[in-house]
Amino acid sequence: MQETLHFSSSSSFSLPKSSISPPKSFKSSTISYPQHPKPPTLISTTPPTPTPQNFHLQEKLLFLDSLGVDSLHCLSSQPLIVSSSLSDLKSVIDFLYSVNLTILDVRRVLHMCPEILTAGISTTLRPAVTFLLREALVTGEKLPGVLRRRPRLLTKCVEKNLRPTLYFLQSTIGIEDVSKCATLLSCSVETKFIPRLDYLQRIGFSRRDAKVMFRRFPSLFCYSIEENLEPKFDYFVVEMGRELKELIVFPQYFSFSLENRIKPRHKMCVEKGVCLSLPVMLKSHESRFRDRLEVCCSSSMPVVECKVQSANHYTVESSLLTM
Repeated sequence: MQETLHFSSSSSFSLPKSSISPPKSFKSSTISYPQHPKPPTLISTTPPTPTPQNFHLQEKLLFLDSLGVDSLHCLSSQPLIVSSSLSDLKSVIDFLYSVNLTILDVRRVLHMCPEILTAGISTTLRPAVTFLLREALVTGEKLPGVLRRRPRLLTKCVEKNLRPTLYFLQSTIGIEDVSKCATLLSCSVETKFIPRLDYLQRIGFSRRDAKVMFRRFPSLFCYSIEENLEPKFDYFVVEMGRELKELIVFPQYFSFSLENRIKPRHKMCVEKGVCLSLPVMLKSHESRFRDRLEVCCSSSMPVVECKVQSANHYTVESSLLTM
């Protein structure tokens, strides 16, 4: 049996007032609900549209790569490639072929001197080649070899660099045939030649003798003073106890390794009690050098200290050393 509860409309259900009154210290506050996080921004995976500049740069790099040239090396060494046109690069390559450089030569010279790629043909490259052929008298047959060894020659200004260097070597040093040392033409007279000429005079050579040394061995201009000339000269004077005139006759002494050739052979000569001329001591192959020492030691003839007989050759007081 269901029971129905009826509430009278006149009746009210209420709580005591004290139970609903807020305390005096209570302050109304606004309740903030956390905002819904924004949906993540979608990143487009579509590759960017290549700009014309990037497209042309890629063309140039691909062209160099097709030749076997290290394009990234060239670009990092010579950023001006970015502003060069593909047709300009192709013209430079064609010019290098026209002076009888092979593809292997082209790879070598561009790796050594990437500046060639951005040099003007009519303003720089062709005048440099014309200078080497007509003024330095480098033959067409030897020109590729000169450029392989010193490709920077192609980037030098004839009026400011090449011609002044040629005149210095001819008139100041007295080198008649500069074509034999044409690679030196890319060097600076002020920063390369004069400091080495002055150094030889500081250590005791007269200016005339210093010039003689450079005429006999022009590559002497290329050696570092601190890393080559100084340590080898100190050893020559202090440890070997030899005279300066020997270096005037044989300046090629500075081209040999101090640790691997000069010191070991000098010590062997000292141990055997033999004094050989610089050319005999240094130029011979190892087996021939040892054979000469054995001949000197087994001979009953006395081997005395070597002397410079003239400005052109040495002599050792034993005829056996000339065998």
